[in-house]
Amino acid sequence: MELFHLIASVLQQPVTMELTRMGVVYAHLIACCVAIGLVLTSDVAMIKQLFQGSDSTAADKEHLHMLKKTVLMALAALWVTGIGILALDYSQKGAMYFLNPKLQAKILVVVLLTLNGWVLHSVVMPAMDKAGSLLKLDINARSLALFSGVVSGVSWFYGAMLGIARPLSWKYSLGEIMVAYPVLICLGFVAMTLLVKWAANRAEAKAPARLNPALASW
Repeated sequence: MELFHLIASVLQQPVTMELTRMGVVYAHLIACCVAIGLVLTSDVAMIKQLFQGSDSTAADKEHLHMLKKTVLMALAALWVTGIGILALDYSQKGAMYFLNPKLQAKILVVVLLTLNGWVLHSVVMPAMDKAGSLLKLDINARSLALFSGVVSGVSWFYGAMLGIARPLSWKYSLGEIMVAYPVLICLGFVAMTLLVKWAANRAEAKAPARLNPALASW
């Protein structure tokens, strides 16, 4: 019993709490950075593929599966470390801690990111894997893929911004903090839709020349 009380006393020391929180925040940051790096790399690769007009290769599909697993692990680590941070801060600040609009905004973004991740990994990625490329999806599946992709990218970067945005704490309402979120999603979706439409039109223009090489001389 004395040993138990000694351990509990050490854990309750301010210095111990600060070091523990720092370690959990560091793990939280690493998970976020890994996920953002992978998502950004994947988006750049997809845009490059659209410009080149090429289909997915076996290596691309293998990369997609590895990306799926790694991002899921990063998201799980984000949840675990995030809950750890919430628990530590709640133990120090009480229930009032959860009334911070910036914290509420971050939790909301992570929840939306998780739901969107389920759509991406359960619906979008299997469809793209089967079709071979984004351009070969039907219009509804393509729109869902673009929207989910944009939501994923915006959510990761917006969540990361909220994670370091200490000046926003208690100064703005939840609506004011989140106002840019849907705007960025809409702008990103429009931009990606226009890019995919351009790539699809270019692919259709090249199709007759591939079917009849004589047309290429015209």
